[in-house]
Amino acid sequence: MTDRTVEHGTFTVERAYPAAPKRVFAAWADPRIKAKWFGDGASPPSEIFEFKVGGREYNAGKGPGDEDFTFDVRYYDIVTDQRIAYAYDMTMGGKRLSVSVATVEFYPEGNGTKMIVTEMGAFFDGLDTVKQRQHGTEWIINQLGQYLAQAS
Repeated sequence: MTDRTVEHGTFTVERAYPAAPKRVFAAWADPRIKAKWFGDGASPPSEIFEFKVGGREYNAGKGPGDEDFTFDVRYYDIVTDQRIAYAYDMTMGGKRLSVSVATVEFYPEGNGTKMIVTEMGAFFDGLDTVKQRQHGTEWIINQLGQYLAQAS
């Protein structure tokens, strides 16, 4: 019998960007913009992108070791230019890695934006960990910062 485990964890990542909240929020809300920074920036846009309360975002592709992965999001709360709340699960090679609830908050800070990402997750069977997910989240929002810097 395979040992089944679950690791629960929460993390918060903050970044300041030299762009107005409206522009930073749009980078999450517009599928053409999001495709430029979310992930490797070279991947095709989401197969499904319904940015609305009750909407879904879905990506499938190849991950490390050429394994199939999925990223499946459901949006639960959206306040334009202020916050996004969503839940998502990820699979790799047909195995569920995690289920998470996340919020992204946008606050005016001077001429820019303070963005706070908070995630609470359940990570299954040692296939992913809180530390790995936080590292991935930091990488992805750094990609957003690079996109915003180039696009300004």
